[in-house]
Amino acid sequence: MASRTRAEICPELEDRACRWSATPRSSAPVTDTPLTRKPRRGDAFELELDRLDPKGTVIGMSGKFQVAVRHAVPGSTVRAQVIRRAKDRIEARALEVLSPSPDAVEPRCPHAGTCGGCAFQGYDYARQLEEQRRWVAEALTQSEVLVDVEVEPVLAMDDPWHYRNKMDFTFANRRWVEADEGENVDQSFALGLHVAGQHRKVLDVQSCSIAFEAATPILNSARKLAREMDLDPWDLQAQVGLLRHLVLRHGVRTNEILVDLVVTQDDAARLDPFAQALLAAHPEITTMVIGVTEGTAKSSIHSSERIVHGTGVIHEELAGLKFTLSASSFFQTNTVQAERLIERVRDAVDLQDGEVLYDLYCGTGTLGLALARPGTRLLGFEVVPSAVEDARKNAAANGVQNATFVEGDVRVALADVDAGDRPRPDVIVVDPPRAGLHPAVIPPLVALNARRIVYVSCNVASAARDLRSMCVGGYRLTRVQPVDLFPHTAHLECVFTLDRIAPSS
Repeated sequence: MASRTRAEICPELEDRACRWSATPRSSAPVTDTPLTRKPRRGDAFELELDRLDPKGTVIGMSGKFQVAVRHAVPGSTVRAQVIRRAKDRIEARALEVLSPSPDAVEPRCPHAGTCGGCAFQGYDYARQLEEQRRWVAEALTQSEVLVDVEVEPVLAMDDPWHYRNKMDFTFANRRWVEADEGENVDQSFALGLHVAGQHRKVLDVQSCSIAFEAATPILNSARKLAREMDLDPWDLQAQVGLLRHLVLRHGVRTNEILVDLVVTQDDAARLDPFAQALLAAHPEITTMVIGVTEGTAKSSIHSSERIVHGTGVIHEELAGLKFTLSASSFFQTNTVQAERLIERVRDAVDLQDGEVLYDLYCGTGTLGLALARPGTRLLGFEVVPSAVEDARKNAAANGVQNATFVEGDVRVALADVDAGDRPRPDVIVVDPPRAGLHPAVIPPLVALNARRIVYVSCNVASAARDLRSMCVGGYRLTRVQPVDLFPHTAHLECVFTLDRIAPSS
């Protein structure tokens, strides 16, 4: 059988190096311009790109068809080629930039356009924020809750680089080769991040422009040492191998660093020399653990761990509170913007002396504890037992005595408020999972009749749906504040303030 090129095997990932350049990368023939019929895979056509899409793509119209292109820039004209047809849109790749956008910028990261993250690096940061603000306004307008209120400008980062305090890199025995790397690249070992749309190969990342700065040299040392010591990486296809993940955490306020080496088995004879060599090369590492994960799960979460250096934890400060972070602890990945988010939530809550605050989906208590103050009472509700335990520890560590954390389903907890001895809330903070609130949660939530609900969301679509239900239940949306916690990506946090409509006399 004749060998096939990468373009034949996976055309949607071929020649990602064309990214934002004006250099043609394909001689594919142009068919209809614009499209006048239902497109087929491989059709090529000229396309003007109009706007960013919350799904992480750039949208243009060809005739009556909506076309989504990944790793492109609004305001540019490209020659695009169909790679996939969906019911509601066409997915395409840019073969050639015919006319660059005036808002295009040179990506800082050498892996931009191939790596699965930072899809908007080639687009001016200020313009990214304008597009995100538009997403929020459109979603709320469609839900008919944006009445007599405007979406505030997105709260931006002063420096939108090197903001992530945690990075999860993957070991793999199948390396993705970038278009500009040439032919003689060893593909048997990789340590890095997944390529967009590709889960069986890993991009061998040499640097990351959004990771904390100390992460890159540790990453490259770990790769070098693992190869020198012949430690076998995980085989994503056969599901065998020793090395699974390299997780790096950074205490931004304390400058402490945790290294979590995730493996399939704790082979001390092979792993301890690696750990000691990495520690010798990087004395800035505060603590290091070897975590064991079982089965074929893709997650870096492990069932057991062994501390090989330090105490196994690092410390962080956030909004005046102190936190102890282990390898498995949940914590916001952007410390600087998380603090600014908390400030906006605190302003929205406007908690007064003697009032009761409910924190729904409280997790480890970070948000609620930052909002609580003397003379008020905090009740946090969370279904995950380990998170509730961590929340109680965090309260004790910070001397917060007016906080109570309740384990259990939020739906049940809210329904039982009157049956127990819990006081009714004056203000409610809701920070649900990405999918938003379960429909059964909203009736008992609005029935509590709190004067204000502050809804924090990372998904404007599910938030808009839930806000509409709350407005039907007697609330009015009074403020919308987006916050950019994840620059150069399609992810966005929003703080929505809802006030109870006073009953008519």
